[in-house]
Amino acid sequence: MASEGTVTAPKRDFLAPDPSLAPGSAHAGFEVVSATPVPEVSGTIYVFRHQATGARAMWISCADTNKSFSIAFKTPPADDTGVFHIIEHSVLCGSDAYPVKEPFVNLLKTSMQTFLNALTFPDKTMYPVASTNTADLENLMGVYLDAVLHPAIYHRRRIFEQEGWHLEAAGDGSLSYNGVVFNEMKGALSDPDEVLSLALSRALFPQSPYRFESGGAPRAIPTLTYEGFLDAHARHYALPNSYTILYGDMDIDRELAFIDRRFRKAEDRRAGEPNPLPLQAAVTAAPVRVEMATTPDNASVGLAYVVATSSQRERVLAADVLLDALCGSNEAPLKRRVLDAGLANDFQAVLIDGIAQPEVVFQLKGARANVAGRFRKLVEDSCRELAENGIPRDKLEASLAQAEFNLRERDFGSWAADGVALSMQALSSWLYDDERPFDYLRYEDALADLKGGLESGLFERLLSQMVCENPHSALAELVPTKGGDAAEEADELARLRAQMGDEDVEAVRREVEALRAEQEAPDSPEALAALPTLTVEDIEPARPDPTAQDVEAPLPCIAHELDTHHIDYVYHYFDLRRVGFAELPYVGVLTDLLGKLDTRLHAASDLDTMVEANLGSLGFGYETYGRDDDLSFARPVLVVSASALSEKVDALAGIPQEVWGKTLFLDGSRMRDILTQRKIAQEQFFVNSGHAAATARTASYFSSPAVVSSQMGGIDYYLFLKRLLADWDRRLPALQEILPSLADRIFTADEVTVSFTGPAEDRERFWDLGGTLGLAEQGAGVCEHRLHIPTPQVAREGFVIPSNVSFVARGASPAADDNGTLGTWQVASRALTLDYLWNEVRVKGGAYGVGFKRTTGGIRQFWSFRDPNVADTLGRYDGASAWLAGWAPTAEELSGYIVSSVATQDAPEKPRALARRQDIQRFSGRPANWRNIIRQQVLDTTAQTMRALAPTLEPDASATGVCVFGPREAIEASGLGLDVRELVGSEEA
Repeated sequence: MASEGTVTAPKRDFLAPDPSLAPGSAHAGFEVVSATPVPEVSGTIYVFRHQATGARAMWISCADTNKSFSIAFKTPPADDTGVFHIIEHSVLCGSDAYPVKEPFVNLLKTSMQTFLNALTFPDKTMYPVASTNTADLENLMGVYLDAVLHPAIYHRRRIFEQEGWHLEAAGDGSLSYNGVVFNEMKGALSDPDEVLSLALSRALFPQSPYRFESGGAPRAIPTLTYEGFLDAHARHYALPNSYTILYGDMDIDRELAFIDRRFRKAEDRRAGEPNPLPLQAAVTAAPVRVEMATTPDNASVGLAYVVATSSQRERVLAADVLLDALCGSNEAPLKRRVLDAGLANDFQAVLIDGIAQPEVVFQLKGARANVAGRFRKLVEDSCRELAENGIPRDKLEASLAQAEFNLRERDFGSWAADGVALSMQALSSWLYDDERPFDYLRYEDALADLKGGLESGLFERLLSQMVCENPHSALAELVPTKGGDAAEEADELARLRAQMGDEDVEAVRREVEALRAEQEAPDSPEALAALPTLTVEDIEPARPDPTAQDVEAPLPCIAHELDTHHIDYVYHYFDLRRVGFAELPYVGVLTDLLGKLDTRLHAASDLDTMVEANLGSLGFGYETYGRDDDLSFARPVLVVSASALSEKVDALAGIPQEVWGKTLFLDGSRMRDILTQRKIAQEQFFVNSGHAAATARTASYFSSPAVVSSQMGGIDYYLFLKRLLADWDRRLPALQEILPSLADRIFTADEVTVSFTGPAEDRERFWDLGGTLGLAEQGAGVCEHRLHIPTPQVAREGFVIPSNVSFVARGASPAADDNGTLGTWQVASRALTLDYLWNEVRVKGGAYGVGFKRTTGGIRQFWSFRDPNVADTLGRYDGASAWLAGWAPTAEELSGYIVSSVATQDAPEKPRALARRQDIQRFSGRPANWRNIIRQQVLDTTAQTMRALAPTLEPDASATGVCVFGPREAIEASGLGLDVRELVGSEEA
């Protein structure tokens, strides 16, 4: 109760439009165009027009304190040079008001941001930021607005060379290309899915900007000139071509005034109009064959149909629901038919929206030879039959229920703040039609129409229009070959060298030297002082976590009573102490198969439908908990996760126990399909996220938990899967005996802890309905604990993957005197990553990404992402110790690193994420106040305590492991003597 004399501010109704923001009214240079309550965002959406420039603006007004800002520009490409991708990188390399080399990096060092990035899409470029702190948000807004409107690219040509491309000359005069975007796209287009997608886009949109690779094609990027680069910026980064979106609980007049002051100072550099974005007339393209240097397993076929325009929000949502009903699981009717036809290892379907003409793509992965025509006929004949005879009603209802759950939950995961994700969704219509600013933020009316359409054949008509009668389609086949882009690049550079004299080569060397000098020159104190910063004094006191409690229940239960908006989340943690080490890969197989096979009560297809209709999610996975002070301790668990709306808590209690207790491992064909799909997914992970795979591998050189995890889902599990699938028929009978026995030992009442997130009344109903969840006290009378983990071994490994770039990781064992320093390391890690490594490995070396982290267990790890180098990068890691030992930051610089380190801990969390973090903290043996202990260590960090960590970074061959994922040529040319192993595309195991 408020004390006498105080007034409690009334709770604001964000769904009631503010009368002062009535349409037609003016606010800080902006006119209100419309004010619309939108229940789907729990607020009101205001649309504005800047009176002086015509710039568009929007405010999504709601109660969220994690506020966001973004400015976007319509940037449809006119070629494959990736000019807008290079601009996206380059404008964040200094501006008129902030003349430092890397203001983007400086913000990462010093801000309390909850999101900070820039993104290039096929037809737009977006600069979003988010923060819970108003002053911080305005700092971010100011730097970003100056970056896009007044970038340093007009007077610093070498920004273009660094971020885009430049030539380099070796000692023998041979030439090579380098540049951050150039290397990023070499890595991106090492992905067969990306290459196939580009081939389909070229065929579907022959007269549209969507036929071009917006990120840049490596063969085309070096044709971009500096003059063309500047012209593209001048024509497109103009305020009449802009879209500004604000989100959250903020003083809108203050923020509009802030933006207005900057808009009024913008220079209009336009020497022409922006590139047009016309709608593509329907075409039925001739079949396309594209060759790519990759492994035979990556053969694929894509079949694409343009199904709508951006103005047809309801049709796009219906197409998404329809794809899920037809192809969302192995038991969906269309996917089952394609898998049974044996045309490929896997089949999937995706909706590509957020563009002017959304499309659906059906894709075979691991395709057999010469099946493209048969694939198209199978898809179209099957869709025609389903459209004529009716799509299973229960499948459509389940897919609609799943779509509704996902829309209401609005959980975008950890990748983006809500405001950033919603801003992207708004542009799915607003970018193409000023009269449709927020179509994709609304869904209630569309869902109601789709539910009503179940009776009238809406989905059958849509399927017929989408596939059977669609005049706008394309078919493309990706065929693996030898040679490819690397050979073409070498030939291209050889031809260029033949045209150059010695003086030309020397000029290339001089330009690279000048570029290096500019990269290595420190920013002036005056330039750094211009950047807005927060100080340690701006950090709010630590907020205590809501308390998780052990509560009375039929089984051990952790209760998280959080506001989950009528959604309940349950995690079941089953200890794996009754599993032998050699059996751990079978645990991985078990988690991959559960929920996808017949049970004793339901066929797999019916189970799939029941899950989608009643649960928001059902997942099976593994985790391994360790102890921060003992890397030999490992506690692996099998995790069963599920979520449901409050009114379906009965399904939450019943369905998971049916799956873990009654699954039948009898259908060998389905089991092989599922495990083949898992193998393909891991191969894509190695190629696209090799840095994550490599750091996980280096952890296994020192940590027992990492050794265990590798057996259940890492490289060791992948190699196990390859062996299993290569000898499937012979090994299947044993597998069918092992899995039920394993399940009996794992799913027991005496080895489970249940975590429930939601209100107490829902939890009580869950236990009343579920009882002991069908679990016996022990599995089949087997009660001994048998897990014994081999001692980790330091290694130096190179894993060959089909890629044009590398991922380079180095790990070192914990240092004896490195206890109680995790918070200090969090600050030091940011300094090493954003200062030393960013400049050495990314800016000068050309890698797209780089980083350093010290794990909670003390392992120190370096990694690089899409890196053209191997040995050079490892050499730069070696310099980290000397750099940190000599680091002498200013008080402001150190304060900034502390602020940004605390911000990573203080970022808002959704209820599910908060509960999971608390569970993991508990199982890892950390005290309830552990995060605040580390937070205080961050706040207590000094330059001296950071420098004291430097000796632990000295490379020690006996305690340092190396893991590289990349092409064989790069690994072998490094001369590092790594143990090289063909990982993807070979049956070696």
